[in-house]
Amino acid sequence: MSGKKGIQNAPLRGRRVLVRVDFNVPLDAQGQIADDRRIVEALPTLDHLRTAGARTILMSHLGRPDGHRDPRLSLKPVARRLATLLGQPVPLAGDTVGIEAIEMTARLENGQFLLLENLRFHPGEEANDPAFAAQLARLGELFVEDAFGTVHRAHASTVGVPKRLPSFAGLLVEREVRELSRLVDRPERPYAVVVGGAKVADKLPLLASFLGRADDLLIGGALANPFLAARGVRLGASPVEEGLGEAVASFVRAAADAGTEVRLPTDVVVARPDRPDAETFPLDRIPDDAVVQDIGPATREAFVAALARSRTVFWNGPLGRAEDPRFAEGTRRVLGSLGAVEGYHVAAGGDSARLARDLGVEGGFRFISTGGGAALEFVQGLELPGLAVLPDA
Repeated sequence: MSGKKGIQNAPLRGRRVLVRVDFNVPLDAQGQIADDRRIVEALPTLDHLRTAGARTILMSHLGRPDGHRDPRLSLKPVARRLATLLGQPVPLAGDTVGIEAIEMTARLENGQFLLLENLRFHPGEEANDPAFAAQLARLGELFVEDAFGTVHRAHASTVGVPKRLPSFAGLLVEREVRELSRLVDRPERPYAVVVGGAKVADKLPLLASFLGRADDLLIGGALANPFLAARGVRLGASPVEEGLGEAVASFVRAAADAGTEVRLPTDVVVARPDRPDAETFPLDRIPDDAVVQDIGPATREAFVAALARSRTVFWNGPLGRAEDPRFAEGTRRVLGSLGAVEGYHVAAGGDSARLARDLGVEGGFRFISTGGGAALEFVQGLELPGLAVLPDA
């Protein structure tokens, strides 16, 4: 994918710059930030704007308030954390638009920041309402898109505003496009894709997008269950999505025609009622009361061997119920092996960054995307509206 016009050559000094950031961070039970990675990832762009003398107005969403003001989803904790990271005050406007936002914006001086309150307190944000987008646009003279995690949404802040202002890609978005484009435009072969999680119906388009492009497709987690069931494997008490028989069969045929090897578990780790310890079984001996929770040791080593031959690896989703230590070894072993494999390794989607950190396997990846759905749609080759609206470099 071609690059987008970046902020390096934008006329920033003394200009009011409206920046879409992704500060949709997880909060704990006390309403405090549990993981500030998304804020930290924005710092290079914010430092550039500060050094260039911009008057920066930041806008983000947090959670799903569904167009209503919810004090639990205020950006107050984000403003506090950002001020600490930047080493200077970051005032929070009480609303995203309106008199207070206009007045606080007008008082900004070169190198200062203002954070607007949660965009999604307004129904016009997700509806891409032209009037709401116009109100936002009036706050700035330039627009910078640095929230890669939201560019797959045609919202007022991602599509409506850049249609009204001279627009540029932030450093984070530039890096995301540059790194993920390597998976779309020129992946070095052999190319292995590791996909786990659940909801085959949702992930079949992603899996299908790799047919013919990837050499190996390694499938684990609950995602593997319908594929195993289609082969006649009895999965005990494990849940299997219904109504996918023909779709799975069609996918398997297409993979064979495309020359992509689909690799599934050959043994599994299960949980059973009244048995606290995890147990391992081959596919033909899974007990009737067992629920599959992870790939087994033989599968782990087969997956590791496949990755060892690769030059490019893309990972999305755990290979088991990795939040439970009893069922995390499959994901840890397979992804942990990448540290000893030369090549270009990318993780993307949902909570992949958190999981990679929790399992201690971050070091095996060249790039961990900040985008969930945006990254997955990008690697499928789909057009993302928040990128399409930005001018090309």
